[in-house]
Amino acid sequence: MKKVLIIEDNPDVRENTADILELAGYETATAENGKIGVEKVKQLLPDIIVCDIMMPELDGYGVLQDLNKNPITASIPFIFLTAKTEKIDMRKGMNLGADDYLAKPFTENELLDAINSRLKKHDFLKQEYSKNIEGLTQFIEAASNYLDIDQLSKNYVAQKFNKRTVLYREGNIANSLYFIQSGAVKTYKTTEKGKEFVTGLNGSGHFVGQLSLLSDHASYIESAAIIEDAELYEIPKSDLTTLLHTNKDVANKFVSLISNNLVEVQDHMVNIAFGTVRQRVAKALLDIDKQHILLNNEDQGIGIAREDFAGLIGTATETAIRMLTEFKDEGLITIGNARKIVIEDKEALEDIVLFG
Repeated sequence: MKKVLIIEDNPDVRENTADILELAGYETATAENGKIGVEKVKQLLPDIIVCDIMMPELDGYGVLQDLNKNPITASIPFIFLTAKTEKIDMRKGMNLGADDYLAKPFTENELLDAINSRLKKHDFLKQEYSKNIEGLTQFIEAASNYLDIDQLSKNYVAQKFNKRTVLYREGNIANSLYFIQSGAVKTYKTTEKGKEFVTGLNGSGHFVGQLSLLSDHASYIESAAIIEDAELYEIPKSDLTTLLHTNKDVANKFVSLISNNLVEVQDHMVNIAFGTVRQRVAKALLDIDKQHILLNNEDQGIGIAREDFAGLIGTATETAIRMLTEFKDEGLITIGNARKIVIEDKEALEDIVLFG
């Protein structure tokens, strides 16, 4: 049973509001002024607060400002209840973080609709979803219920792709987002001279294709190819369009779910721009190892084609091979079966990243 706290100095309004909510199946608590209301919020931690603005001791604005100081109480949905309907008062309340604004006199349906809507939104936003196909499916289901629509796909089927398969090419019509269940996918851009610049290595739990779709491009802004036999789920663009453009809260939640670590991407670009080749090689090896991309548990090592590795660090294949040979001679790495790179001294590689 959801708990509602009503903070209202008018006893008739306070009691009538409580009666309506109790008959609708809510557990209610009341406070006759803002000061008492703040204390009750901290004691009861209600699921939602309905609060008048003009009150003795502490007005509604003061109540909201006080609750916003504590991360726990700041997250509780907050509805202002007031006879004042001027736009300036509504704007002030919303700017302070209120979730809704209900003007007196209000009908029973208006009150219940406002509370139901805010609780539904709060429940959706506080839910965490894991970055796997189960989490994505749960999110789609929750978003469908929240938006009250039934046009989203709910059951995605995994597709298997062999190594070296091109998933899509730069310039192709962008019509799908891909989730990597297993295997590895590289994203890359092709220079005017035909050389590949690898923009990312993506393993299990990563999405690819989202940059093109999120930026509303008609075509993919980079290419993607399988570099280790993979199992992928394809999410059609029509689903993304619905999730991104129907509701801002759903869009923000969805973008957070499908976004890979953009800080790492930025860090990679800075490393390419300013790091020495030696630093770039060391950091690339550590990053791949850290993300467990291209690692086979039965035969440990980083199994990446040398041309792909060169594209990742932004240098010629010959230069990348020469640097890996130097690292091998220094005892930092060894080359195992199938030319897999095995890191032997992570601390030394970390020192190279920091000091060159």
